[in-house]
Formats: sequence, structure tokens, C-alpha cells
Amino acid sequence: MKTRTGNFFEDFRIGTRYAHATPRTLTDGDAALYIALTGARHVLHSSRPVAHGLGYRDRTLDDMLVFNVAFGKTVPDISLNAVANLGYAEMLFLAPCHPGDTLRAKSEVIGLRETSNGKAGVVYVRSNAFNQDNHRVLTWVRWVMVQKQDPSAPAPTPQVPELKSFVPPEELVVPAGLHAAKFETESTGSNALWDHYEVGERIDHPGGMTLDESDHTLATKLYQNTARVHFDALAMKDTTFGRRLVYGGHVISVCRALSYDGLENVLSIAAVNGGTHANPTFAGDTLYAYTEVRDKWTLPGRDDIGALRLRLIGLKNQAPATVVAAQEPDGKYRPEVVLDFDYTVLMPRKI
Repeated sequence: MKTRTGNFFEDFRIGTRYAHATPRTLTDGDAALYIALTGARHVLHSSRPVAHGLGYRDRTLDDMLVFNVAFGKTVPDISLNAVANLGYAEMLFLAPCHPGDTLRAKSEVIGLRETSNGKAGVVYVRSNAFNQDNHRVLTWVRWVMVQKQDPSAPAPTPQVPELKSFVPPEELVVPAGLHAAKFETESTGSNALWDHYEVGERIDHPGGMTLDESDHTLATKLYQNTARVHFDALAMKDTTFGRRLVYGGHVISVCRALSYDGLENVLSIAAVNGGTHANPTFAGDTLYAYTEVRDKWTLPGRDDIGALRLRLIGLKNQAPATVVAAQEPDGKYRPEVVLDFDYTVLMPRKI
């Protein structure tokens, strides 16, 4: 059988490893298209002279572009038959990627549990992305709900991995050669550096972005993410939603791009501690975002760079100023919350 229909929940086994197909060489064109689809403005990904001034050989590819493309490699084996991608943990950006680099990915199944209705199950995988020199540039855990082809297929013994609640600062990787002592805030339009943020602070980002059918469709194609739930409108007509869902990674990308206003001097993402797609996003929804500062850390041997642990909340069709909290007192997410994203960034310090 030459056609690939993807794996269903009953096809997965703990310990199975996948070497995902189709390595991808990322170009300046990919970077430009990513900016066009998300409005991303982070300076290290936008300006070659700024990147050179910080010690890089070239401007870097946006961290979320790298993640989304690496994630897309895993879809045919892991989530082609997904109901929804549910969350992320223990994601570490280990080395920067530049235009011209080629990414490939591998994954291992580390957990399985059937859903209560017996029609699907949750698959936990640890994935790694490598560049053309076989250097690991990214690692992450995700869990995804996958359909069962045969609802009567026996359920595996539930096995859910224990995951860290956050990546500790001593595990964060500062890119080799990065020096921010001479960072010029004029390039970002903001003087707010690591020192100026306080734990517990909330930043309501002022901008919003309406997602068009063409935007999220083209973005998912850019990432080569072929999951039916995002690609196939006909197949989605008879589902609970009745239409295609916007890929969650693209929701993250847009919300992070919106967060530029208020976090202009973020250089790069060091880690993703956790992430939840709390409610579905569809074409026509308008996304907004706000950020809470959860922690801030100095880094060993560095007085030019610090780390901020942030909680990015993505909202649909409701501006941040009207939302007091992402969750109700019982812990349930409010219906306008589409994303709860806990991540750690690197930012220059005041010298």
C-alpha cells in the first residue's frame, strides 16, 4: 500500500520511534512569508546588522517559525488523524537557526491514554529537531488527541509521563557568541530592559489581528502541516466543529507577534515550559493577547543578559482590558481564552 493514511490511536506503542520525512531547508523567503502572515517584528529576526552587532553570523529565523516547521515534520506520523493538539512542555531552543539551515525531526512515543468515551486517545511524544550538521537545535514534548479507527480496539494501559512544570534557569542555553552589552534600544523603540520588569506585572498588548481563511491556510502550508483538522474542510463538515480549526502553533505565533508591544527587547525564546490550547480558533476570529511576568532570573556568568519567564494569554474577539483573568475560580478557562502559553525569553540587561 503506497498511500499514507496516518496512524490512529490504536497504532501507537510506547517506545516507538519515528524518523520523520522531508528535511526542510529554510530560506529568507520563508522568513519573509512568516512575517507577512504574523506581523512579527522581533529585531534579531528582522535585522542583519543588529544580529551582527550581537555576535551572530546572520539574522536568526524566528523561533516559532523554526518550531512550527519542525512540528510540521512530525504531523504525518503523529497527528495526521488528530482531533486537537492539546499541549507542550519541556521545550528547549538549543541553538539558533539561520536562513539556509536544513531541519529534520525525530520523535518517540512516551505516553498513551484512551479518552473516556473510547473514541480517541491522547498520545505523548518527545520530538527533536536537528540541523544539517546533525546538531540538535530544538527539543520538546507535546500531547495530542488522536482518533481511533476502530472504537472497539482495546485500550492500552494508561501511561502518562511526568513532566517538569518549567525548565529551570540552569538548563537554559544562551547561544554561543551572543553578547548584548552594546545592545542599542533605538533599534526596537523601547528602553525597557530585563531590569525594568517585575514579577507579577501584567502587560496588556494593544493590537489585535483578525485571522482570514487565506492567512491560516497559507501558514499551515508554510509549516507543511498536513493534519486534516486544519487542511480538509470537507472532512471537517461532519465533526463537532463543522469547520477547519486554525493550527494552534499559528495561534501561538500570532499572539507572540502581538506581544511585541510591551516586550520589544526580547531577543529570543529560550524555553517553552507549558502550553494549552484552551478553546478552538477559527477563521474570522480576532486575536488579542496579554502577558504576565511569572519570574525573572539572572544567568550564571552573564551580566548582559537575563531571563524572563512569561505567561502569554491569547484571547479571541475580546480585548485584554475587558478580561480580568484567564480562568474561572474553578480553574476552567473562560470561553474567550484560546491560548495559555508559559515560556522563557532572553533579554538584555541594563549595564
